[in-house]
Amino acid sequence: MKLVTVAEMRAVEKEADAKGLSYAQMMEKAGRGLADEIQLLAYSEDDEREALGLIGSGNNGGDTLVALAHLAADGWRVRAYLINRSVSLDQAGVSSDALAERFTQAGGEIIRVEDDARFDKLSAFVGSADVIVDGVLGTGFKLPLRAEVAKVLAVVNTAIAEQSWPPYVVAVDCPSGVDSDSGEAADDTIPASLTVSMAAIKQGLLKFPAFELAGELRVVEIGLKDEVESWKNIHHFVADDELVEDILPLRPADSHKGTFGTALIAAGSINYIGAPLLAGRAAYRSGVGLVQMAVSSPVQITVAGHFPEATWLMLPQEMGVIAEGAAEVLLKNCARATALLIGPGFGSEDTTKSFIEHLLKGKPGAPKNPARIGFIQVGGEKVAVQNTALPPLVVDADGLRLLAKIDGWASLLPADTILTPHPGEMAALTGLEKEAIQADRLNLAIKFAAEWGHVVVLKGAFTVIAAPDGRATLIPVASAALARAGTGDVLAGLIVGLRAQGMDAYGAAVAGAWIHAQAGLYAAENVGADASVMAGDVLDAIADVLSGF
Repeated sequence: MKLVTVAEMRAVEKEADAKGLSYAQMMEKAGRGLADEIQLLAYSEDDEREALGLIGSGNNGGDTLVALAHLAADGWRVRAYLINRSVSLDQAGVSSDALAERFTQAGGEIIRVEDDARFDKLSAFVGSADVIVDGVLGTGFKLPLRAEVAKVLAVVNTAIAEQSWPPYVVAVDCPSGVDSDSGEAADDTIPASLTVSMAAIKQGLLKFPAFELAGELRVVEIGLKDEVESWKNIHHFVADDELVEDILPLRPADSHKGTFGTALIAAGSINYIGAPLLAGRAAYRSGVGLVQMAVSSPVQITVAGHFPEATWLMLPQEMGVIAEGAAEVLLKNCARATALLIGPGFGSEDTTKSFIEHLLKGKPGAPKNPARIGFIQVGGEKVAVQNTALPPLVVDADGLRLLAKIDGWASLLPADTILTPHPGEMAALTGLEKEAIQADRLNLAIKFAAEWGHVVVLKGAFTVIAAPDGRATLIPVASAALARAGTGDVLAGLIVGLRAQGMDAYGAAVAGAWIHAQAGLYAAENVGADASVMAGDVLDAIADVLSGF
């Protein structure tokens, strides 16, 4: 599903119209798609199904009239309540509005707000409707609401609240009263159970408070093709199960563990022993063939009994944290790894920062240069190491904060490294305040992915994945179930596991973030309360998510 601003969508429709896909044709496809989505609701053809359309003067009102006409043809009883939409009848009773005329010819009943001064009819229609289709205001709406529209929406909200079995509310493109760019919303906005977006999700719907008012998000096609350049050039998306299923690696029946790669995970310290366990187990849950844990001895002693599936690489340690000289050991043992994760549970000590710096500087500076012997300082003496290129890299958690302290860090990383910061870690990497990052998450993720030349996974509500080439994907999930220590370690393990299976960096980040978010939702459902979800519950729910593919 593509993600657009209001201005981008207007430009797309204008170009499409100029190239032969008329506004009328787009509206017909939108209305037909809207009707199809309503038909998917759990109503039997034998039921007496009734829909009430709230019709404004704009295109969303037109889409709704088209949809209601299709529903009437399928046996629904349909009514259209017109708000600020001028409709008159000639002497023959024919409407001046072609869409309204089509609707009445299909058997629909039209009521104008001007003829319902006390809103008695509106309240009664809400009470008898199975479905309310909200087409009052469009995506171009800006606050504040006009008084007469606010009154209509307030009446509908009150009438819905009075029902023992309230109607199912379907918003057309956006709930009326929502700013489709900023996500701001009027107090009288009617909360939707489902928002059917035309062609693409409008970016404001993935912001608060709009997200909580939009319900489930679905998209219907309106006939746009790649011949429309402004449509083709939109590279921002919203992840869904179809997108993820298309990019996940295949799992042939004749596979062996080598088929699915080896994830090498350098993680943990004496104070953060759980992080490597969560990351390693999540990597296995992703489908990787082998997980090798590169940890200090205090971590290995504690964790090994809980993780028999892993193999172990012991790293030098200093007071319970990974020591500077561990770079030599890791460089000598990463040749078989198909992806490497560093950072979870590292702590903030300078010796671990030096480990990261030596690890990154131990690779060849340019692909055309042959491997060469270099030297690192270990225990007061220079030790020769092979300057071997690192495998595809993921950097998470404390690894990011330590990375930020290294001069020129972005240029030291392997190409297409995946960085997985939360807002605080993004602040450390960029020098910006957390509040500034949160206020412009999408654009800043895109900006720094391009500037650094690496994939950025900006975690949080509506996690953003941005690639250096300008592509970006949002995860349409905001859940308190994921606001828990350790869930980031699970995400990092998922991503490195997918990367190790041969997925490209951007695809692995998108798929990992989507699976992780869905696992959070599954975990909340399984446990019964967001507040009670632990990182281990999210880890266990990964299998539930993947079982759907």
